[in-house]
Amino acid sequence: MTGVAGGTWALARVGALALLWGSTFLWIELALDALTPVQVTLSRCLLGTAALLVACLGSGRRLPRGRAIWGHLVVAAFFCNALPFAMFSVGQQTVDSGVAGVLNATTPLWSLLIGVVIGSERGLRPVRLAGLLLGFAGVVLIFAPWQTTGPVGWGALAIVAAAASYAVGFAYMGRNLVGKGIPSISLSAAQLIAATGLTSLTLPAGGLTSIEISPKTAIAVVVLGVVATGITFHLTYRIIAAEGATNAATVGYLLPVVSVALGVIVLDERFSPRIAAGMVVVLVGVGLTRRHKRSSSSPASVEIPAAMTAPRA
Repeated sequence: MTGVAGGTWALARVGALALLWGSTFLWIELALDALTPVQVTLSRCLLGTAALLVACLGSGRRLPRGRAIWGHLVVAAFFCNALPFAMFSVGQQTVDSGVAGVLNATTPLWSLLIGVVIGSERGLRPVRLAGLLLGFAGVVLIFAPWQTTGPVGWGALAIVAAAASYAVGFAYMGRNLVGKGIPSISLSAAQLIAATGLTSLTLPAGGLTSIEISPKTAIAVVVLGVVATGITFHLTYRIIAAEGATNAATVGYLLPVVSVALGVIVLDERFSPRIAAGMVVVLVGVGLTRRHKRSSSSPASVEIPAAMTAPRA
């Protein structure tokens, strides 16, 4: 019974995380009704930071100390938070939230491609190469460059850039931050502090305009910042530590389904057979790239990029 209960609880946690991550795109879409992309990005960083700082200090933990560790945190915050958060806010001005969630699922494809380029992925098996090519073929299918009415343009490119930025950020985090003996709550709070500072520098680019926030927008901004940014960012670390990166990676396959379903149900977004086919092709490609022998390498350096496939878009 204990094993069954433990398995049920593990599935519940993965399901909850998938719902939280997948809903991120919905909250961004609602927040953009009244806020500029810069304002959405800064507000989610500020609220996420506040939530994690309260949790960190309330648990008796301290923020990391040392110039070196904070230097790593700034780099990680740029690639894993500030840049992709901004790119998603910009992209979702013209791209549906469901499509944004599907494109975000390409992060492990970029992780593998980066590994091939820098030489950390050697002896690439044919099945993984096929998965890489198939995944990007799915992205092309979603973009539909042969259709002038398809979700093509700077918005879609910004979202793809966000997914690629996540891949860089996760690889950097795995090498320089995770597994160094620093509590995950301290790392996640500190990284969002750094992301808030970086995002503040972009305020002149549309962040100083006046706004009129309705109750619906206010709720969306709070949920986006506190839940979809702060809580999920920390929960990701916790799931990887407690259950391993493989279980956390499962979320990456569920997230596009959640984002598309919420977009269709809540926002009445269009869901064409072509986008559905593209989503399936992308997920099959991602699945094939994960078909490799688990080595004895550190989970932090090997698994985190795929495990955090869709961390808080």
